[in-house]
Amino acid sequence: MGEIRYGPSGLPEAPTFEESFAALLAEGYRACEIGFVSGFWLDYQTAAAFGEAAVAADVALSVHAPLAAFMGHADRGKKFRMALGMLDHTAGLAKAVGAQLIVFHPGFLLGREREHAIADVVDQLGDLRERLEAKDRLVPFGVEVMGRVRDLGTIDDVLAIASAVDFVRPVLDFAHMHATSDGAFLAVKAFAGALAGADAVLEPGAPFHIHFSDIQYANRNETKHLPYGDGTLRAEPLRDALARFERPATVISEAPDAASTRLIGDVLLDQA
Repeated sequence: MGEIRYGPSGLPEAPTFEESFAALLAEGYRACEIGFVSGFWLDYQTAAAFGEAAVAADVALSVHAPLAAFMGHADRGKKFRMALGMLDHTAGLAKAVGAQLIVFHPGFLLGREREHAIADVVDQLGDLRERLEAKDRLVPFGVEVMGRVRDLGTIDDVLAIASAVDFVRPVLDFAHMHATSDGAFLAVKAFAGALAGADAVLEPGAPFHIHFSDIQYANRNETKHLPYGDGTLRAEPLRDALARFERPATVISEAPDAASTRLIGDVLLDQA
């Protein structure tokens, strides 16, 4: 079994970065995903101090890009150029803080056949590569499995993108997959199958990157994240599935409350 690093999405509020990371460690957390979903709250002047605090605490960082920062636009117009710029800026900050991964969304079908949309994502990631390489900002990106059954972003879509682009990894969101499968992620076999798909496209030594929370859904579409125990998704089968792989894992809680994040962590780290 590989090492599991677990933690929340979002850093605890505190007067200093050092105190924020100390609060994480006090809860037993060794990973954290910071988000720029609502805007860039970190700048280059403070990013270095942020990264130093993370290294001192031995907390694995990941970064979630803005929601509009996706590749796979129907054309290379204004929205594509804006997305490219946001991903470029995210990559600069991610490198400055020492983040292991940038999580981004795969975008939308936008009236295209699925294969066409995936091909556009892969092609536009080539544009992103050129821009980031020129600035020495090419860091690992993670494309996330989405939670709406008819949209781009199924696990098969994500694995296809990650297998075609060498700096992109799959991000397994088990809440999303539970929703789109109409609640099929109940036993170890389902979790292990998804992990095996990711394992086949990840480079040696790269950790699984996983999002987890309980979930409410309707018509195979996510509706909201739930406090742990209010739905049907459980952490035990994920823990047991991860034990079948030597690959390490970073698991990020997307639970809506701190108590749920602690409960999920107790199960995954076998402290229940």
